[in-house]
Amino acid sequence: MFENLSDKLERSFKILKGEGKITEINIAEALKDIRRALLDADVNYKTAKEFCDNVKTKALGQNVLTAVKPQQMIVKIVHDELAELMGGNTSEMNLKGSPAVVLVAGLNGSGKTTFCGKLALFLKSKKGMKVMLGACDTFRPAAISQLKVLGEQVGVPVYAEDDVKDPVAIARRAIAKAKSEGCSVVIIDTAGRLAVDEELMNEITTLKEAVNPDEILFVADAMTGQDAVSTAKIFNERLDFDGVVLTKLDGDTRGGAALSIRTITGKPIKFVSTGEKMEALDAFHPQRMADRILGMGDVVSLVEKAQEQFDEKQARELKKKLAKDQFTLQDFYNQIQQLKKMGDIKDIAGMLPGMDKALKDVDIDNKKAFKTTEAVILSMTPYEREHPEAINGSRKKRIAAGSGTSIQDVNKLLKQFEGMRRMMKMAMGTGGKLNALRQFGRIKR
Repeated sequence: MFENLSDKLERSFKILKGEGKITEINIAEALKDIRRALLDADVNYKTAKEFCDNVKTKALGQNVLTAVKPQQMIVKIVHDELAELMGGNTSEMNLKGSPAVVLVAGLNGSGKTTFCGKLALFLKSKKGMKVMLGACDTFRPAAISQLKVLGEQVGVPVYAEDDVKDPVAIARRAIAKAKSEGCSVVIIDTAGRLAVDEELMNEITTLKEAVNPDEILFVADAMTGQDAVSTAKIFNERLDFDGVVLTKLDGDTRGGAALSIRTITGKPIKFVSTGEKMEALDAFHPQRMADRILGMGDVVSLVEKAQEQFDEKQARELKKKLAKDQFTLQDFYNQIQQLKKMGDIKDIAGMLPGMDKALKDVDIDNKKAFKTTEAVILSMTPYEREHPEAINGSRKKRIAAGSGTSIQDVNKLLKQFEGMRRMMKMAMGTGGKLNALRQFGRIKR
């Protein structure tokens, strides 16, 4: 995500390296490169021009302190402008109705129905809300079945009427059902098309007027770049939606939609989806995204993901065990399971400053990343997991045979574990969970 843009912006900043101050001449050269980088990322031309004009105005108007180099100053200004371009502040959903009604719109193929399932899980697990899904896409044959499957996956009821073709009637009854069952939110999945047409716009407009939603979200496929922005503009003119959802940000996207859509529609990005799993949905934070684009990482999001998965009681017990040097292979195995729950490992590691670049050409498969480690540990007896020092030559041979690995793999794991134990004891004592994650990353490299 944004890899090419990040690389090109970094090269642009190097133009000012070694300069004593920012001048009309050197800033013009840097901005020419920055504008080209934005256009290559499929950012709207007008948006790119306004962005560079704003950066130039602020850069030339700055009194550069002697302790701050021009290159550092331009990075700071570009960071702030990128965050502002994407909305500046995080935008929350309006869920004050009883039940609150969320209307989800978008074209076919944008990930609209999948997003409904992800949003249901997000509101249920992170906000503690009781949610119902309303299947009002009567145009696409498989949409209702898909929503039912997703609802079952995330443990949320789905209101559907398989033989009814009137989405307004279904939506009204879905809201009434949600109210009678004490649901706090009902998410309405609507019909999409392969392209914007009058029939689609009339249907979604009628549905909006009928259910008077508290929140309207437009789902856009980030991989379609400026097409997504153009479609969002048309939908906004008819629906006046409240926010945008960008899907497939983990795909081969140049980032133009994320950087242009706020300027063109005037509406904030509220969510981004970066994977197939139902948990792969995040609230959009412009400041954090600007950090990641400029290679500064996203430590705040990393900590939040860790807090979601790490049980406080378990953490306290683990800290006590570390202090007493009682960290075992079973604890090691449990930590791996929690780390895997946080999401795609490459994406998680990329939240640490500098790691996006380090992992650019590295292919990390979540399923295979810990496969050997898990197989070796699970081939041990409970006693061996608690007392790794008891694992001698004959035990190693048995463990290797049972896990389908080699004695060298067993030795490598035990060596990594000893390093992990020392590092985690030190990290927990000086910096908490985040330091532990960093140390773990160092050991695995």
